Amino acid sequence: GAGLVLSAADRAIPAAACFLAAAVAGGVFPARRAVAAIRSRTLDINALMVVAVVGALILGEWLEAAGVVFLFAVAQWLELRTMERARQAIRALIDLSPREALVKSAGLERRVPIAEVRIGDEILVRPGDKVPLDGIVVSGQSDVNQAPLTGESLPADKAPGDEVFAGTINGRGALDVRVTRLVRDTRLARIVHLVDTAQASRAPVQSFVDRFARVYTPAVLIAAVTVAVVPALAGAANPAEWVYRALVLLVISCPCALVISTPVSIVSALSAAARNGVLVKGGAHLERLAAVRVVAFDKTGTLTTGELRVTDIVPLGTTRTDELLRYAAAVESRSEHPVARAIVAHASGSGIAVPLAGRCVSVPGMGAEGDVGATHVVIGSERFFQERGIDTAAVDVADLVRARHEGKSVVFVAVNGTLAGGLALADRPRDTAREAIGLLREQGVRWVAMLTGDDEPTAARVAAELGLDEHHPQLRPEQKYALVRALRSRYGPVLMVGDGVNDAPALAAADVGVAMGAAGSDAALETADVALMSDELLRLPYAIRLARATLRNVRMNVGISMTLKAVFVVMAVAGTATLWMAVLADTGASVIVVGNALRLLRAR
Repeated sequence: GAGLVLSAADRAIPAAACFLAAAVAGGVFPARRAVAAIRSRTLDINALMVVAVVGALILGEWLEAAGVVFLFAVAQWLELRTMERARQAIRALIDLSPREALVKSAGLERRVPIAEVRIGDEILVRPGDKVPLDGIVVSGQSDVNQAPLTGESLPADKAPGDEVFAGTINGRGALDVRVTRLVRDTRLARIVHLVDTAQASRAPVQSFVDRFARVYTPAVLIAAVTVAVVPALAGAANPAEWVYRALVLLVISCPCALVISTPVSIVSALSAAARNGVLVKGGAHLERLAAVRVVAFDKTGTLTTGELRVTDIVPLGTTRTDELLRYAAAVESRSEHPVARAIVAHASGSGIAVPLAGRCVSVPGMGAEGDVGATHVVIGSERFFQERGIDTAAVDVADLVRARHEGKSVVFVAVNGTLAGGLALADRPRDTAREAIGLLREQGVRWVAMLTGDDEPTAARVAAELGLDEHHPQLRPEQKYALVRALRSRYGPVLMVGDGVNDAPALAAADVGVAMGAAGSDAALETADVALMSDELLRLPYAIRLARATLRNVRMNVGISMTLKAVFVVMAVAGTATLWMAVLADTGASVIVVGNALRLLRAR
């Protein structure tokens, strides 16, 4: 018998040593965070963890001490791993800005890092390239997509003397540009600086568990000190017994189930969101999502597709509608301009056989002309027609005037030197935009606004079509930033949805920034807290619904855990609870709350 006892003791010593080593090794990081919290005059969940582990070690409960530390470490690892996977997926979407410019010097072209380009240098921007630096066009004509920077839905025509900006996308013509600003001074750089300022001024997020722990931790410590000291001061017969009960109280009070269940709820929600095309960069952003009361949208590429569509065909004289569209599509079929693509797509969708055009000539930023059989066709802007000497007196026809007032782009078509009609094009709202806004209102969103760099007629048309509460046109990035702050002061927590560089400051200023993942710029994706992978707006009300379900789940888990704790705290003070009973109850609570959290994986 003595040999067996000795053998058990011999086995217990190395086991205790292993548990002690595990508790100390795993407790280093929580201890550091607890010290930092105490220095900032707060008591968080890390402080309670450390005190409970120390109490368990004093009581000789090596397994309990090691188990609590292990569960805490697993919970932290799970949350960090899920957040990092979301960030990696977002980084994979990023389209890097140009790092070099093609500088022209002494008749030669050479690639130079943009940081080495000087004011006055002449750079070549080829068709389809991003403009690397701000400058003035010296020669060449092209259409430049400025939507990422300004939010304009139509490409801007650029000719000698016009200004171009870093980060915009050149169209179908080559441009020689004289640099006017260094890389640190470009409009894009100013936007990035504004983003940094907005993020620095954003209030830090305190999770529900942290807020709970700020109250719970000091309450438990005060209760433990009271149990240990008051009976002794009152003349209790055995003061050491009350100290033991105080340590048992600390171990029981350690929120093991709370510690593991909250991250599991967050991980489950983040995983469910990712599976449904919503990447969330962390659990804190889920809590912010749940509190959203006002949503602000960018227009181009967010509420709208960012692609032009033909909305009106206005023939003049004896020209038929199908005939006008056929002529226009024939000449534009050779072009990659957004207007040309829209006209050709509309003709194909209308079942019109588009004939081949001969001797086609394209003038970047102006229009195109060519021969369709024996008919000479010219299509383009009013300025292009004036240069060709074609009379445009009929452009004030009612339908074309109305289209212009609605912010639509109008192109004219001439047949054999005579104006034959016009086509109106517009950037159309996404098919699901109106439904998504309706679902947001059903979920308690009080106000829906649109912040856009586009002109007033275009913005008003889209706002009316989608039933928005307010719209603000022709906004610069700093104005969007200011409006987001104003919306928060009027209505409460703000969610901002955007896709362009010009949206980045507003995304940073909002309580939750959401980027359109597939079409979003690198600045928007980096700045945003959430990315919609498929650019599907219906994912937005889903994300808010999931966030609110997650917060309810966390609170329910806290309730389950604390109810069991309360029962055993009373038993501990009364001296009827043993430590193994508390451990068993805590393990049971952990199983219950983890199972509850995993329900979020089925959220739709």
